[in-house]
Amino acid sequence: MEWTITFNEEKKYAEVVTSGIADKDGSLNMAKAISIALSKKEFKKVLIDHRNIISISGGTLEIYNRPKEFGEIGVTLGIMVAEVIKPEHKQFFNFLETVCVNRGFMFSTFEDQKNALEWLLKP
Repeated sequence: MEWTITFNEEKKYAEVVTSGIADKDGSLNMAKAISIALSKKEFKKVLIDHRNIISISGGTLEIYNRPKEFGEIGVTLGIMVAEVIKPEHKQFFNFLETVCVNRGFMFSTFEDQKNALEWLLKP
C-alpha cells in the first residue's frame, strides 16, 4: 500500500491518501509513519482517505489484533482517526472501527469526506 501525508496547519490535522492494496504490513507501516508525523507536528487528528484502495487483505483475527499491534508500534490512544472508505469496503472497516473503539481508540469510518471532517474537527 502506498500513502502520502500532508498537513493542514490551520486546522491542525494530517491528511493521508492511500492507494494500492491494503494489507497488514502496509497498514502497520502507514500507522507508524502517521504516528511519527503527528508527534513531530504535535497534531492529534488524522483524516485517512482510503477511496483509492484497490483491494483489502486480512481476516477477522488479523483485524481483531490490529489495535494491539498499533499500540506495539507506538500509536497512542489520544489520536483521532477518521477514515473515508469505499462502500464495498464497509464491512472490513466497520469491524476495524469496532475493535479499535473497543480498545480505546477514537476511530470512525465514513463514506464521504465532508462527514469525516465534521466528526474529526468538532470542538
